[in-house]
Amino acid sequence: MGEPRSYGDPCGVARSLDVVGERWALLVVRELLLGPKRFSDLLGGLPGASPNVVSQRLRDLISHGVVVRRELGPPTRVHLYELSEWGYGLEPAIVHFGRWGSQAPRPDRGVLGIDSLVLSFKAAFDGSIAHDVTATYELHVDDHVFTLELAEGALHARRGSASSPDATITTTREALTAVVEGERTVADVLDVGALTVTGGQAASAVAVVSLLQRARRA
Repeated sequence: MGEPRSYGDPCGVARSLDVVGERWALLVVRELLLGPKRFSDLLGGLPGASPNVVSQRLRDLISHGVVVRRELGPPTRVHLYELSEWGYGLEPAIVHFGRWGSQAPRPDRGVLGIDSLVLSFKAAFDGSIAHDVTATYELHVDDHVFTLELAEGALHARRGSASSPDATITTTREALTAVVEGERTVADVLDVGALTVTGGQAASAVAVVSLLQRARRA
């Protein structure tokens, strides 16, 4: 195997691209922002990438210390891939990149991935209008479950159930995609039951979902 390609430029931008500038590398990071994944789950979120390419990108990212591979142990012997602390430092850049890229022409084909849908909450979130709200929401999108935590004007998202959510949001990938794409309003999907919100802070949960009316795809 040859030497890793490098711009040979001490600028921080060039050094960042030395690490994550290869095709598919940043999208692998995107797929891990909400929590660890198995290799098969990673492939599911990157339908345009071959297994060999994803394997190579994972090896590159692991060698640079961006991604960590761990084994769950017997009896499963399943390998999970997750971001290192340094890798998670890419989240603000990727969310901003998503906002910026939403102004570029949209491809004729391709489906917005489930992780991109959830990251749209972060891309759309304006902390100035919810600086005094503290709440935890559990988001169900088909058979996927995520936790959204709102505190001190920031919105955090991760894969998995919340221990004691203040409200539960239940919807389908189709309905959420339609909202993110601007094809339907939150009021529309609420009216037809394609999105439901239950719990003591249902109103604030609806307000968070409504931010997707101004979402920029991540």
